[in-house]
Amino acid sequence: MTIGGGNGLGDLGFGGEAKQAMQQRADFLAEQRLAQRCGQRVILARNLLATLRDRELAQTAKDISAATGLEHRPVAEGPRVAGIYRRSIMLARGRYTMLDDGMGFSLVPWKPVTERRLGQQIAATVRGGGASWNIGRQRSVSLG
Repeated sequence: MTIGGGNGLGDLGFGGEAKQAMQQRADFLAEQRLAQRCGQRVILARNLLATLRDRELAQTAKDISAATGLEHRPVAEGPRVAGIYRRSIMLARGRYTMLDDGMGFSLVPWKPVTERRLGQQIAATVRGGGASWNIGRQRSVSLG
């Protein structure tokens, strides 16, 4: 995908401001390695939206970690993740559930079924960008 240089815009008034804003945006995207300039054209990086969404998720996890002192535990596809549902977080890619396992936290794609379980132990398995939730009593291991 490419961004044009604003050729149809005038150089004065609103047209000039819009053209300048487009140039600033293109410069920012190039600095962030999210696009590259080819003459007057700007070519956006592949998977630009996915990259921006991943950055937002990583920054949100970093902010939560700084605020809570908990270590972020990124969620991989397949293994079960469990914890106490502490809160939901709205991101550009959708809503997430914060699960606190006592030593760290995970951000898991939210589903309406989780909302009634705030403050309770729940578990999920992440696959294909979504989550299958296990709600209800979980078997526990007792020591002793």
